[in-house]
This record gives sequence, structure tokens and C-alpha cells, in this order.
Amino acid sequence: MRGLDYKWIEALDCIVQQGSFERAADELCISQSAVSQRLKQLEKFLAQPALVREHPPRPTPVGKKLLGLYRRVRILESELVPELTNEASSKPLRVSLATNADSLATWLLPSLTQLMREARVEINLTVDDEVRTLERLRRGEVAGAISLEEQPIAGCEADYLGRVDYLCVASPDFCQRYFPQGVNRDSLQRAPAVAFDQHDDMHERFVHQHFNLAKGSIIKHTVRSSEAFVKLALSGVAYCLIPRLQIEQELELGTLVNITPDFFLSHRIYWHHWQLESGLLKSISQAIIEHARAILPS
Repeated sequence: MRGLDYKWIEALDCIVQQGSFERAADELCISQSAVSQRLKQLEKFLAQPALVREHPPRPTPVGKKLLGLYRRVRILESELVPELTNEASSKPLRVSLATNADSLATWLLPSLTQLMREARVEINLTVDDEVRTLERLRRGEVAGAISLEEQPIAGCEADYLGRVDYLCVASPDFCQRYFPQGVNRDSLQRAPAVAFDQHDDMHERFVHQHFNLAKGSIIKHTVRSSEAFVKLALSGVAYCLIPRLQIEQELELGTLVNITPDFFLSHRIYWHHWQLESGLLKSISQAIIEHARAILPS
């Protein structure tokens, strides 16, 4: 039985990356008809579509699995071939990682700074919810993912990084306007809060647990940025759940106030990555794990 031809998957990957058959042909230095033919051969082998032909084209579920396999093989190949041939690769190693926005806004980039300065690497950071980052690793879209999930998926390891403590904070002016009699069920229903996106229910879980407020009973803005949380809190627009690590200076200066000192929310986060890593991938994992454990409380 004939196996997969990686030129077929290369064509699929290039179509998705470039956004069209024409640009994929230019990138691969072949004709557009050759790109189409490779994709047809792949889909004939699979007996099902690998690409949704719309603008821009996107992979089907099976196409995503193949792209994950292909990108993982390319990473391993880019590390192994120079070692076997004793020739340095002229192309940088491209590595995709999945992270939540709060880790990106606080400790993740410092963990990778030295490696990004010294190694020939292109880091592509994909930002997603802590729950959904692991799905990207499962589909093979990334080489590693920060997640709340403790259990690793097949073929991967999960290393504990530390604890992220979220404080419920607001500006002194906001506190005077909305919480003159303190934080309680009634004042929380009048005061605007902030959520990251439509999937972010962390704030609602927090007020439900500690103040018995039902889901949907609070006012909240939606901003897809951790930095925006801090700006909105500082400007007196809303109160927010923000990682303590991100606002230590603001708390010390008094520009933000912990409005629920008796309550905070904690997340235990993990670094999920492939087993049997070597070379640069192993260095990336080591840098992330060591830095996180030095910065985050255990």
C-alpha cells in the first residue's frame, strides 16, 4: 500500500498559508495546475476532501490533522538533517506555540527572550483561551501549549509551571462611585466588569462563587486583550480580574485597589509539549518551564 506523499501535504499547507492556489504555486515554484493536481492526488488517496474551496481556502478536519502531522515532521526534519549532514540550515526553524493572553502579557516572552536572540528560530505565538490551547496541540497546529489541563494528550507530556493568582481590582475613583458601601451583590450588579471574549466566564464564576450572583446578572465589556483589562481598570471604566503578577506596581502605587481582599481566584497552569523532544524544541520547553517556575508561585 502506498503511503502519503509529503509533496501533496506540502501543497495543502502552502495553499492554506498563502491563501490561494496561485500564490501557493509561486511559493512552490511550480504551476498552478501542478498545485491542484497534488491536492487532487491527496484527496483521492484520502477518499475525502482535505480543503474547503472558499476564499480564503481552509482545511477540513482531516486536512487539519494532516497539516499538524506535516508541520511536526518539518520541525523534526529541520533539526535532524543538519545534524546528519554536518551542514547548518540556511532557513530558521519555525515553531508555533499556543498561549493564553495572560501568560503572554506577563511571563512568557521573558522566558523566550534569550533563545530568540541567540537561535535561528521564528516563533509564532497563537493566543487562545486556556481551555482551547490544548486542542491546537492535539490537532498538531503547535509544538507546545499552555493549558489548565493537568493530563497530557497522547504522545505529549504536561509539566506543571505554577499558579496564577487573579485579584479583583478597580481604581480608587471607581470604588467611590460604585462601592461606597463596600462590595456586595447589589453593587456588583450595577458595576461594569470585563471579559476577554464570549467564552470567558471566569468573572461570572468568581462573583457566583463568592456573591451568589447568577450568570448573566452582571454588566461586562468584552476586550480581547490582557493589557486592555489593566487600562480599563486604571481609567475607572470597570473592575477586573487581573493576574497579580501583571499589576504589582499599580497595587503598590495605589492606582489599583484589591476590592475583594478576602477572595481571589487561582489557576494552575501546565506546559504541554511533545515527548522525546530534542535540539531547539527541547531548549524552548526548558526555557519556558524554568522561567515560569522561578516567577510563578507553586
